Amino acid sequence: MPSTRTPSRRPDAERRREEHEERHEQAEKELRQINKRTGRNLPVAIATGVALVALVLILLFVSPTAFAVLITVFVALALYELRYNFATAGISIPLIVLTICGIAITLCTYFLPDHETVLAQTVLLSLLVCLITAAVSPFEQFTSWQRRRIEKVEQASLRSEGKGRTVFVSAMRPAFFSGRLADSVATTLALLYVTLLAGFLVLLLTQDNYQTKLMLAIFLPALSDTGGLIFGAAFGKHKLSPRISPKKSYEGLCGSLLFAVIGALAIYGIGFSHDFLSGGWWKPVVLGLAVTVVGTLGDLSASMIKRDLGLKDMGHILAGHGGVLDRADSIILAAPVCFFLLSAFGV
Repeated sequence: MPSTRTPSRRPDAERRREEHEERHEQAEKELRQINKRTGRNLPVAIATGVALVALVLILLFVSPTAFAVLITVFVALALYELRYNFATAGISIPLIVLTICGIAITLCTYFLPDHETVLAQTVLLSLLVCLITAAVSPFEQFTSWQRRRIEKVEQASLRSEGKGRTVFVSAMRPAFFSGRLADSVATTLALLYVTLLAGFLVLLLTQDNYQTKLMLAIFLPALSDTGGLIFGAAFGKHKLSPRISPKKSYEGLCGSLLFAVIGALAIYGIGFSHDFLSGGWWKPVVLGLAVTVVGTLGDLSASMIKRDLGLKDMGHILAGHGGVLDRADSIILAAPVCFFLLSAFGV
């Protein structure tokens, strides 16, 4: 009789290893698809957000002065990154003067009485000083290391050239927005966009029940971004503005609205429980909707600025994660919304 042999079986350990590798490859593939749909490294974005939330909570409940210092540091770092971003387009801003003015605005608004008036006066005075500097003074020269960094950003921008750059700035910059005029416009934008908006966080910090108000200003944009990421990754099919920000979708916007309203109801209901229970339940709903709308418009505006400058990433300190300003642009845009709405609500 011919001999029959039973086929040898692979060891169980080898089979389990191959199955584990297959699951790992499948998980990586799914993660790459999610990152592609959301436009960012989702695990890194979540980890960065959690770390920032922890830092904010610690400083917010330990010492308001420490939180004011945190806002001041943010202003300085955001201005530092904006200088490099504008430099890639041949635009210069007076970083040293802007930074000194930004620090002075933040600290004077916090420490001096009549905080709203101090903020308005210091911003106007700083705007005058910065515009004079931008118009008549030579800017500090870049070091060789800084120039190499700018060249790398420019090379990366050239590789992404032609992917949806807006026409207005690209066409008008050589003819009109050039030289000192472009520098002055960029200087004004940097001062108002970063320093003035961050000043509203300082104003909230000086009010009664500042913890609740700042939690609304800080966590509602974070919750809105989280809802947008989750719903955009899971259901995003209909693009919100494909020319400006192809990753945003109407489904993501619905998730942003839902998360922001739920978060506003929870934070407002706990922090202002008396007003909430006495018929003010609609106020956090309005607040959540307003923060989401303003935050979405702010994100689209930031995307337009990046495309006008030919950049895919505005980060130089948090390179690859959008930059310091990208981590907090929704927060500083939500700050004036929260300040004026909460003042109108009488809380």
